[in-house]
Amino acid sequence: MSKANQQLVSGNQLRCVGLFAGIGGFELGFSRAGIGTELLCEIEPAAQHVLLKSFPGVQLETDICRISSLPQVDVVAAGFPCQNLSLVGDNAGIFGEQSGLVDEVFRLLSHSQNSPRWVVLENVPFMLWQKKGHAIKHVTSTLNNLGFRWAYRVVDARAFGLPQRRRRVVIVASRTEDPRSILFADDTGTRDWFDDGEVPCGFSWTEGRAGLGWAVNAVPTLKGGSAIGIPSPPAVWDRLKDLIYTPEIRDAERLQGFDHDWTAVEIEGKPIKVGRRWKLIGNAIPVPLAEWIGGRIVSPGEFDCSYDAGELTRNVWPNAAFSDGDRIRVANVSEFPEARSYIGLRQFLQYPTRPLSARATAGFLERAHRGSLRFADGFLESAARHLDRQRTNENSPQPSSS
Repeated sequence: MSKANQQLVSGNQLRCVGLFAGIGGFELGFSRAGIGTELLCEIEPAAQHVLLKSFPGVQLETDICRISSLPQVDVVAAGFPCQNLSLVGDNAGIFGEQSGLVDEVFRLLSHSQNSPRWVVLENVPFMLWQKKGHAIKHVTSTLNNLGFRWAYRVVDARAFGLPQRRRRVVIVASRTEDPRSILFADDTGTRDWFDDGEVPCGFSWTEGRAGLGWAVNAVPTLKGGSAIGIPSPPAVWDRLKDLIYTPEIRDAERLQGFDHDWTAVEIEGKPIKVGRRWKLIGNAIPVPLAEWIGGRIVSPGEFDCSYDAGELTRNVWPNAAFSDGDRIRVANVSEFPEARSYIGLRQFLQYPTRPLSARATAGFLERAHRGSLRFADGFLESAARHLDRQRTNENSPQPSSS
């Protein structure tokens, strides 16, 4: 058994339930903070195999709709489905077939005789703006009706030293505690990401017409899907070498804070395909983000009253807010609760990269030329040169293996 797994099954004072557990980002981060896992629930078969490998001995349920009650635990965590709330989703909203399953979490909380001390939810920031914030309004009003105080905050994974521009909404609620002591006890202020013209920049090659996901010295958000309907690695433009490449799957796992090969599992004796692993990783919770939340659950901090920016008066949901009885108040905090040592993308990637294929490059350039986006100086020209090289390389005869 690995050292990580030994930690996962060791006795811990606090215990959690992981709903929509995916590949265990919340639970792994919580374990590093001293919170053990009592129960997991995940419906995706490949993710189930990851959980069985990484959390041996922990009860695993496969369908949240079939769970009748929760065990007595300290924390319930749920990164509920984002398909209907994402920019690349179907825009169905919080009552869509997948994202609407958050109501199953509320069902379990309403029927639980042993209320957890903390509830932690997570999803994409677009839920704050889609349909004028219908999703966040539904979640927070339901928590109110169930007797929970709540707070939420948009957090960027780069705060924890990961070179991935990944912004997520984290919602923390409790019937007995102040959630501000978890989400708003730490803040390092807005960070500047300087582009010196030499650091590599990440972008989503599956986009190009209406969005780009541009990230300086980082990759854009790893996704479980894309605008062209497939989970895929992001691309990186290395300006110094005039190259465009994609990271390897093991570095993708590391970009989410997992150990390499975390998703390298077999189903019926066959390794799962790399594309499926990209989907699992893209849907995961960054482990250091969960570790930070878990650390504050174990040891809550203090809310600085100067962060209270007053009652919400506009019909626009801010990046951070909390409940004050029947009122909603704005929290003036940044997306960076911590400022861990940042490793640049060129130094972070450990495994061999692959040139972006000619087909992928051509598709991206076609969308880019049809759209109205503005691009960094020299980027499209570099992409065109990359396309020419790839077409030559891919059409060249391969050496015989005999």
